[in-house]
Parts: sequence; C-alpha cells; structure tokens
Amino acid sequence: MYVSRDMRQQKTAGYQMELPLKPVCHGTNGEGGTGSDVREERQVSSAADRKRALTQDLMERVSSLANLKEAVRKVIRNKGSAGTDGMTVHDLKGWFPGNWGTLQRQLRSEWYRPEPVKGVEIPKPGGGVRQLGIPTVIDRLVQQALLQVLEPFLDSTFSESSFGFRPGRSAHHAIQQAGAYVREGRCIVVDLDLEKFFDRVNHDILMARVARHVGDKRILRLIRRFLEAGMMRDGVCVEREEGTPQGGPLSPLLANLLLDDLDKELEKRGHCFCRYADDCNIYVRTKAAGERVMASVTEFLEGKLKLRVNREKSAVAYMEERKFLGYRLLSGGRLGIAPKSLKRAKDRIREITRRNRGNVKVCDMIEELNSFLSGWITYFRIAEGKGHLERLGEWMRRKLRCVILKRLKRTRTIADFLVKLGVSQLEALKLAASGKGWWRKAGSPPSQYAMTNEWFAKQNLIDPAQWYETFKNERNRRGTEQVCPVV
Repeated sequence: MYVSRDMRQQKTAGYQMELPLKPVCHGTNGEGGTGSDVREERQVSSAADRKRALTQDLMERVSSLANLKEAVRKVIRNKGSAGTDGMTVHDLKGWFPGNWGTLQRQLRSEWYRPEPVKGVEIPKPGGGVRQLGIPTVIDRLVQQALLQVLEPFLDSTFSESSFGFRPGRSAHHAIQQAGAYVREGRCIVVDLDLEKFFDRVNHDILMARVARHVGDKRILRLIRRFLEAGMMRDGVCVEREEGTPQGGPLSPLLANLLLDDLDKELEKRGHCFCRYADDCNIYVRTKAAGERVMASVTEFLEGKLKLRVNREKSAVAYMEERKFLGYRLLSGGRLGIAPKSLKRAKDRIREITRRNRGNVKVCDMIEELNSFLSGWITYFRIAEGKGHLERLGEWMRRKLRCVILKRLKRTRTIADFLVKLGVSQLEALKLAASGKGWWRKAGSPPSQYAMTNEWFAKQNLIDPAQWYETFKNERNRRGTEQVCPVV
C-alpha cells in the first residue's frame, strides 16, 4: 500500500499540540515588566476538545458542490496569472462543470496532490525583492475552498489587535487604533520587522497551531501538502522545507494563525499593540520600557516561533520617527503621510510622465495618473495631508506641461499652441524661442497661464488636493469614521 510522506510524518509527529506559552509577570504600567517565568503543565480544556470535535467532517464541507462553486466564483473574480500548468482563470469556468465530481472524490479520498508553485520575484518598495509563489488555478480553487470553511471559526479566535487580511478589518482600522494609543500618552513605538516572514515559517510549528483547531486529519494533511509543494524557478522545481509563499488564498490566514501566538503573548503581558500581517508595532510610554519589550519579544519570536527579527529595520523610537502601513503618527495621535510614501508616489508619477514615452499619448498618461492617484489618495484619505497633496498636484501638472511642450518641439508649433490657450503672441514667441530647458519652460508664467488647473480638469486629470477634500467633506458629513475600540 502506498504511504505518502505526509502520512509518515503524521505517524512520527502525531501533530502533537505544544505546551502552552509561559506567562510573564509584568507591572501594572502595562509595559511588559520582565518578572519571573512560571512553568505550566500541558492542559487541554474540555471546551477546546468539544470545538475540535465539531471539525471532524471539515473535508465534506470543503468539497461540497456549493462551497466549490463559491470558490470558483472568487478565484475568477480575483483574476491573477496562470501557474506552472498554464491554465488561466478564464479556463476555470469551462473546466469546472465536467471535473468538479472528480475533484471532490480526490479531496475526500486524499488522492489530491498540489502542483509546484511558480516562483516570481517582485521589487519591494523599500528595496530588494519579494518572493511570490503562484499556485495553479486548480490549487487556488482548493485553497479558496479551504479558506471559506476555515476562516469563519479561526478568525473568531484571533486577537482584537490583529487587523491584516481579516473580514471587516483594514489598514485604516489599525492606523486609527495606533493613533488612539498615542493619544493616551504612549509615544514610543517598538517597531518590529520580521525578516522574510513568509519564507521562514516553520511547517511543524504552523501545523501544530492548525491542529489546535482542526480535528479532520484529511484537512491537516492537505494543508501540509500545500506547504511542501515545490517551487518552480527557471524550469527547475525546488523543494521547500519552510515558508508559506505569498500568492495563494490560504497563506494570509495561516500567517495570522501562527502570529496569533505573538498576539496572545503580548495581551498576556498587558501591551498595547497593532499588528497587520507581519507588521507589528507596540506602543509604550518610555524608551527604557521599549528596549525591554524589544529584547523580550525578539527572544519570544526567535525562540518560540523560530522566526527572525531584522535588527537593522526594527527600532525603538518616537512614533514620529517611524512609519506604520505608509502613515506617520503625529503628536496627539494625528495621522500624516510618511515621507517614504510621498517619495514612492512621486517616483510612480515620474515613471508615468517620462518624456521619452513617445508612443504613449498624453491622454493615456492622464488615464494612468488618474488610476494611480484615485487609489493612492483613497488609501491616505484619513491622513492630514492637504498641503502635501497640493504640492504634489503642482509638481505633477508641471511634469505634464513639460511633456506637452517637448512633444510640440518646434518654435512655431509651441507658440501657436500657447496663443490658442490665451497667451499673447509676443510672450508665446519669447518662450518658444527660449534656450532654457523643458523643465524651466514648463514652470514659466506663460505655460502656467496657458495650461491652468482648470485646463487640466477639462482633460479629466484628477487634482489630488480636491480629491482629498471630497473625501474629507464626505467624512465630516457622515461623522468621524468608526475607530476600533482600544483593547
């Protein structure tokens, strides 16, 4: 009889649950005093046993026709590129009606085997690259079906201070909660950066966490197979012994499940913190407390969860010196846009408005700018950033004037264009014949008089400051956006 590697591992490891975390005594100031550790014996409550007993038939729920149909709908809606087999999300709609029965039997009989994921590297905003693993469309379908069944009861066990990739929670909730902590006087932030978190997840530790909640061994073995599926790089399949690659629907839930141990430990110590996926900030009142927290939490992460803290990027500092999810916390808990976020926005605008994009029309550039700006300003709408956005808009319009003037090229063509927009013929000829560079010409009074803000509005270009004001007025009309209660 064939015995899979997963079954052999189960027989040896048995998915034993780990000992409960050691409680840490702390002072009443809620800043994680380092009192003595107390050794606890392993205890499994009857309530936990009863809850796990309810999950013995999860595979039947995962592989039900209704659940698979919903998973197909979401996979198609989420789009995404093809995996190693070349099948696209558009092919899935035609594939499913004739194959769902076979898929259901494979899942229930444990014959289903995930394909290797396609390794893709993308640049990170702060430099370096991020490794993505793109599963095949069928594997994404199965992961989505798992997610739909597991998320409802796993999410209910997570901390109130966890905000990433959870239903009804967002980065805005995390930022607003952080602002509430600062308003209480916790102006020092312990900013933890986990080095290549998704690439370093220990499979055995993660599976022990899953086994705390899931009683159906078929589900456990299927998740283990997804974790151990190889990664295809340059035509070579590389085996993986750790990590849960970003790109699959199930990875964020598994990441939250693993880091929930960190959340529970921080709650036990009485800390005020916000975690969004692997981005965790802890708020304390003094630097001395922050240094103690950094040391003890680093020891917990590296010793208990086998993760690695990036010492270079982690820091204990005043909240104004750090950024959280692209925002910067200001005095009194106010929210601002982090300088690095503004710089990345300008880099993106600079890329869209490059003067050597001769094959791209200006109207297409404006469409690209609108697409980027609408999403970017929507994300930063809760920040105090009108001044930044006014300056960003001025700079962006000057970039477009520069592109337009350069494309007109000849002196007569430039002069005619400016005259048509209301500039006197003398001023138009002086600017067109000037030996100054295009950037200088774009910032000159005749150029600004001709291509005004109103003129750009007629070209359907978004004004960042006006777009921001629209959000602000709507927020004032409805009242302040709801802030998650302080934990």
